[in-house]
Amino acid sequence: MNTTSMTMNRAPSRRVTLWKITLVIIPFVTLGLLLWLRHVEVQALKQRAISSYGTVPSFQFVNQNAQSFGSAQLNGKIWIADFIYTTCPGPCPMISTRMGELQKPLEKTDVHLVSFSVDPEKDTPTVLRGYAEKLRAEPNRWDFLTGSKSAIYKLSHDGFKLAISDGKEEAGVPVHSTRMVLVDRHGQIRGYYEATEPDAVTKLVADTNHLLREQPK
Repeated sequence: MNTTSMTMNRAPSRRVTLWKITLVIIPFVTLGLLLWLRHVEVQALKQRAISSYGTVPSFQFVNQNAQSFGSAQLNGKIWIADFIYTTCPGPCPMISTRMGELQKPLEKTDVHLVSFSVDPEKDTPTVLRGYAEKLRAEPNRWDFLTGSKSAIYKLSHDGFKLAISDGKEEAGVPVHSTRMVLVDRHGQIRGYYEATEPDAVTKLVADTNHLLREQPK
């Protein structure tokens, strides 16, 4: 084989190798770019003002560990709430996923996550504990609450000002808000975030960081 033929054979081989390397690098570059864009957006959102929407009334329920948990345990903390139920065929998995995404960026803070079940009769502490495990909920950071249905519905509607229905008009399927709610250290509601929107976590992290600076421990 002459030198020209060997050179021609090496050329396609190098191109294949370069193409394989490119295919490996592209996902990492894309992920890095997305993380950078989220960081830039969070930094920009830090400058916006955060409103106040009233005070969350006191409450007391039971968490996934069958322990009493309520506003007393959240006193002096910044916390984020949502309303879900474990057998939800609709938006609940997305809402819970969004809540789960908050754990990493807020891991070095004292921010607490609270999920209220709107189907407390079925969502016993044992059921909620299994749900929490599937979501890899951090112990002592994310509580899933069950209790009196009337009390939970009253808290959602009157306390958090969120729409809710027991589903009597929808064949027994509970209808509830898909919003996540940010509460400050004084029990004041400081923001609502639509979990189905792609930038919900970005906005919520930005506003939570703002509160952490505004209201340090």
